[in-house]
Amino acid sequence: MFENLNVWEVGALLLLALLIFGDRLPVVISDGLRMVRNLRNMARSATTDLSKELGTDIQLEDLHPKAFIRKHLLSEEDEQAIRKPLQGVYDGLRADVTGVHDELKDVANAADPRRSNPAPASTSGPAPAPRAVSYDDVT
Repeated sequence: MFENLNVWEVGALLLLALLIFGDRLPVVISDGLRMVRNLRNMARSATTDLSKELGTDIQLEDLHPKAFIRKHLLSEEDEQAIRKPLQGVYDGLRADVTGVHDELKDVANAADPRRSNPAPASTSGPAPAPRAVSYDDVT
């Protein structure tokens, strides 16, 4: 939670809290911790009650509607039946995207100005300086 705060920022926050709350700071901290403990206990008891009512083991992560339906209402056969039509579409789309990616890599390699091109056999005079190639020149 505080991984992006450095020591000075935490110290400034503590000093600010001390200035705002003064002598009541320990009481405010203990009240905040008590509230967090009570919220955790309420969530734990709610999941316990829900588990007893449904007859299955439910965790807090399972209370998300998608996870709840996937874990408790759909059987594995139902989930496979739902996924089967979409799997073919996904595989076809993935193959198309892979093909386009490969073609784009081939085009980029062919248009790369850093690749060594064979020089003409007879040149008179010094070689011209290489000119900068922009995106518009390549396309």
